[in-house]
Amino acid sequence: MQTNYKGTNKLLIGIVLAVLAFWLFAQSMLNIAPDVQKTLKISAGAMNIGISITALFSGIFIVAAGGLADKLGRVKFSLIGLVLNIIGSALLVVATGSGLFIVGRALQGLAAAFIMPATMALVKTYYDGAERQRAVSYWSIGSWGGSGLCSLFGGAVSSSLGWKYVFIISIVVSVISILLIMGTPESKVKSDKKQSFDYVGLTIFVITMLALNIGISKGKELGFLSPLTLGLIAVVIVGLYVFYKVEVSKSNSFIDFSLFKNQGYLGATISNFLLNAVAGTLFVINSYMQQGRGLNSQKAGMMSLGYLVCVLITIRIGEKLLQKMGSRKPMLIGTLINAIGIALMALTMVQGSTYFVLVFIGYALFGTGLGIYATPSTDTAISSVPNEKAGVAAGIYKMASSLGGAIGVTISAAVYNGLASGKDFTAGATYGLITNVAFCIFAIMSIVFIIPKKK
Repeated sequence: MQTNYKGTNKLLIGIVLAVLAFWLFAQSMLNIAPDVQKTLKISAGAMNIGISITALFSGIFIVAAGGLADKLGRVKFSLIGLVLNIIGSALLVVATGSGLFIVGRALQGLAAAFIMPATMALVKTYYDGAERQRAVSYWSIGSWGGSGLCSLFGGAVSSSLGWKYVFIISIVVSVISILLIMGTPESKVKSDKKQSFDYVGLTIFVITMLALNIGISKGKELGFLSPLTLGLIAVVIVGLYVFYKVEVSKSNSFIDFSLFKNQGYLGATISNFLLNAVAGTLFVINSYMQQGRGLNSQKAGMMSLGYLVCVLITIRIGEKLLQKMGSRKPMLIGTLINAIGIALMALTMVQGSTYFVLVFIGYALFGTGLGIYATPSTDTAISSVPNEKAGVAAGIYKMASSLGGAIGVTISAAVYNGLASGKDFTAGATYGLITNVAFCIFAIMSIVFIIPKKK
């Protein structure tokens, strides 16, 4: 259903607050995990599940939620997502053990799956031209800016009020977002075609992604050559092959592979996956600063202040560079700067306060790179597809964000924890951060070799 409605600042603020539900509040767990584990007295395994399951659930269900939002209503799905976040956050507040904690985190991931593609489709539908690019920039401030603030915010709240107040504030912000979005005319695609949902594709995808996540996170504990680990690897390989074969043969496929025929969309999505995988940097550096350098969560979070400031400033710069030179060059520049920032943090052989300076500068470059990359990549993704597939395309693009973050954090945590021995966490931090530099290098390659050289 289409109207002559034009997006307002009120709607845009509501959308940004909705996006923060995941990128700011849920992602704060990357810094406050030690405090949460101590309070709830849960095992390291349960804690690792709680850290990764939010992004994993978001990534698994985001495409399905995006497709359903197109059919049933993008405003409706945005509001449902906010309600799910309120419930999930409330469960975290009342949790006394691993059960409610993990369920609450899973609901936060499901909420993100509802919110992100629906709000991005609203931006595409109700904002045009320069206004759309401005709206995309503010949407990106909510996502990239939220991830930039999460370490600082989570550490400050946890050290002063207690970590549960992170999620109390999340509930309050979600209620405000609901009030701002309510009353917006519904946006959905009108179609006479009756198609059943692709439950087979979704089931194969869920099994494959869970096997991948468990295999990475539990590989060292189970033994990399153990029958169970090898079995999980086999499930992933076979699952991906079967998933592709099933999807390309169906008209109601869970993932519309025809979207990837557009090189701009393909390059933006792959590089988005890889650049979100560097979220593992936040886990590694926050853990190392607390465990290896003796800082508390608040002081460790303060080191990311440059990240926050730079990502907020450079998102609008990325928008201007997009308008001046197209998407490809800003995406390359941003990714390269991001890699340099992480490389500075990886210089763990530097002792004393000098290393803290390197981390602060590294964080600032990290945020600068992400800020420059964000708007050109997002605009390329959503402007390359027809409006009737906006929700599905946005869902796949944001699936790349969530799965990239989940897999990146899982791999980084496995490297960090696997190489750290006793109280010497330096080797784990060094190679954990180098792993994230490698993600940036692969992102650069995907931009160079896939995205066409044109404005």
